[in-house]
Amino acid sequence: MQAMRDYTPADLGQGGVMWTRASVRTLIRLVCGVSMTERGVGKWLRRHGFTPQRPARRSYRQKDDEVGRWLQEEYPAIRARASGEKAELVWADQCGLRSDTAPPGRSWAPAGQTPLVRVNGRRFRVNVMSALASRGALWSTVFPGRFTSQVFCAFLERIARHAGRKVHVIADRHPVHHSKAVRAWLAENAERVELHLMPGYSPELNPDELLNADLKHHVHAARATSADDLAHETRRFLRRRQKQPHIVCGYFAVRHVRYTIQWETHQFRVNISCGCLCWWCDWGGRVWY
Repeated sequence: MQAMRDYTPADLGQGGVMWTRASVRTLIRLVCGVSMTERGVGKWLRRHGFTPQRPARRSYRQKDDEVGRWLQEEYPAIRARASGEKAELVWADQCGLRSDTAPPGRSWAPAGQTPLVRVNGRRFRVNVMSALASRGALWSTVFPGRFTSQVFCAFLERIARHAGRKVHVIADRHPVHHSKAVRAWLAENAERVELHLMPGYSPELNPDELLNADLKHHVHAARATSADDLAHETRRFLRRRQKQPHIVCGYFAVRHVRYTIQWETHQFRVNISCGCLCWWCDWGGRVWY
């Protein structure tokens, strides 16, 4: 059991990185010399507190020391500064929707008769830049072209104008975010906007990634007939989420990003007491509230 907790099958000379009943069966035969059926292995694993789970994904380029420093030092300092300045603390990210990568979903049909869904054979995409705050605020922009410094600076200007106070923006290390043009714009608007970059290859630390997953689950790009149609459906979904702050608050309740609201104990308790806190279901990417 300890070997399964500390190692992957590949570490012990087997193929793959996940423990399946077949790989556990091989491990038992090698270590104990006992041959078991896969069904028996499953019962044995459950008896010892193991359950089948979908593993979380992490980049092998992620540096644990940088993540630990972000959680223990950098983010608490940013949080304290934003609180002292009575500024807005927001999380930003960008994503794209492509017509040729989204699955059409599932449909009921007679057994043995595969249903047919006609889609547009052309390839097109739209890009989305969004930002959200733990109080439930959401800002977004949908654009068909590339994500550039001009797009990012215009989006930062929009957030600062709508917030009506200084904004501390937390984003990933996309090349645009630390480009020369963006640095120049931030220097000119230092009293209005301040940008903080997260550790590299750590998307699970950004609550805005959950909005991206929610968007891709509900907006089916494969069903769009044109880029304009896809952009319209994307804007429609984002406007709906803007009117549902309880769902936006729920993004911050996921285990990997819950550190962002641990300091907001009072607000967190209010959300629970009024019943508007929602949770993100890891299985299937659905929101339950």
